[in-house]
Amino acid sequence: QVRLVESGGGLVQAGGSLRLSCAASRVPNSRYFMGWFRQAPGKEREGVAVIDTGDGSTYYRDSVQGRFTISRDNAKNTLYLQMNSLKPEDTALYYCVADRTDLGLNPFARTYNYWGQGTQVTVSS
Repeated sequence: QVRLVESGGGLVQAGGSLRLSCAASRVPNSRYFMGWFRQAPGKEREGVAVIDTGDGSTYYRDSVQGRFTISRDNAKNTLYLQMNSLKPEDTALYYCVADRTDLGLNPFARTYNYWGQGTQVTVSS
């Protein structure tokens, strides 16, 4: 069973930065999509950034493109999300996700079987 544990959330002022980490264990040595979703109060959950462990391709939602960077340290089995120029609308509970790569599916619209417990990011104006 894949296990994902997030850390790094917190309170930051608008324009600031945070880096989220996701420690992954028992991820099979096969091609996976790993990424970050978020959910703000009263809003639907949405995909933020995804990386394909097979070829390193990355996907970002439009609103974070150029501000957020997803990366993975294979040696540490850790996924990161570097978030710069944060805005109040980035406030949400951020989840780490993982599942086998399926290039026929939109990485933000597909179902993920593995989720972390979430880490809160709050951006004050």
